[in-house]
Amino acid sequence: MVPTKLYEIVPREASVSVIGLMAGTSMDGIDAAGVRITGSGLEATIEFCGFTCLPYPTEIRNRLMRVAGGELVPAGEISELNFLLGELLAEAAMACASLSQLQGRVDLIASHGQTIHHQGRDTRTCKRSTLQIGEAAIIAEKTGVPVVSDFRPSDMAAGGEGAPLVPYFDYIFLRSENVSRAVQNIGGIANVTYLPFGAGLEDVIAFDTGPGNMLIDAAVTRFTNGKLTFDRDGRIASSGRIIRPLLKKLMQHPYYRTKPPKTAGREQFGTHYLEELLCWEEARLGSPEDIIATLTALTAETIAISYRRFIPGKVDELILCGGGAANPVLVEMIRHSTKLPVRLFDEFGVPSDAKEAVAFALLGSETLRGVPSNVPTATGAIHPVIMGKVSLPYSWR
Repeated sequence: MVPTKLYEIVPREASVSVIGLMAGTSMDGIDAAGVRITGSGLEATIEFCGFTCLPYPTEIRNRLMRVAGGELVPAGEISELNFLLGELLAEAAMACASLSQLQGRVDLIASHGQTIHHQGRDTRTCKRSTLQIGEAAIIAEKTGVPVVSDFRPSDMAAGGEGAPLVPYFDYIFLRSENVSRAVQNIGGIANVTYLPFGAGLEDVIAFDTGPGNMLIDAAVTRFTNGKLTFDRDGRIASSGRIIRPLLKKLMQHPYYRTKPPKTAGREQFGTHYLEELLCWEEARLGSPEDIIATLTALTAETIAISYRRFIPGKVDELILCGGGAANPVLVEMIRHSTKLPVRLFDEFGVPSDAKEAVAFALLGSETLRGVPSNVPTATGAIHPVIMGKVSLPYSWR
């Protein structure tokens, strides 16, 4: 088939005000970042304008966790959650617009949505697929602003794993002619983007290193009967000791030896994996605090071993972002395990918590300009693709 040429909706050199929306694997809420983006590709400039976070209501979070954890639910449950999240995403976007320097003037909303299933590769029992929910048509209707959403399927249609997608932003925002950087995000899952100095986009390497906060959060929730859902400032881990036999066994998971491109999620490291490891003899050697300390060490150690195994060049500095960057115990473990200088992403003018929302704002901007924004060396796609689907409001005429 030979398609008719479609030109970009937004000129490539234009300046647009964008709100990026991100709901991560930790499922704690919606991050909304306002940015002003001028130009495209290597010429793009990104001005951070504000950030807010809308926590999920407890009932919604619990329902999402059940669905994402693999619990069998009626199709109607997923359909209803899709619409409910559309309402919440619209609410987060409007809150960000009113609080940020955008002063309510928004040209575009870019919504990643909430992942409830991601299988990047075919297995013997599961066909590769991905599903992010949070109905974009509702966001467009409620806000009166065009929405780009559903970014991952385009990359997967081209043979990629649909993740990681943030490396395009990392390259545009953090590339250097003099310094080789590992940009390490720690959300529910931990992922790295390697930017060798002087690199072209084709030189970028990116992949999920393994669990980030996911197992730690699950253990804290379990051991406190839901009174706590994460280890604030690493206080629990700091009161425990690392169970070395358990850490050694955890490090034997085959994911850590799988070569990139590769992605991970609750399918590998969700609550079911925590329940499995708690049954191991090695886990009975310590207290709940020791288990949490060990899972914190697991995140640090798998980051370090991933660098040694799969990053081919020198790393001059490690730039840390995501929720894990706020855990000083984890940060110190990463510094010790990698033996690298560690910088926080905040030093570059964007709060660490806002990074992924800002990244999807850039990806949405590129979609409307007709510019591919996946990184095939990171996802495994056979060629670059223009990602996302566009939902236009009635008022956009």
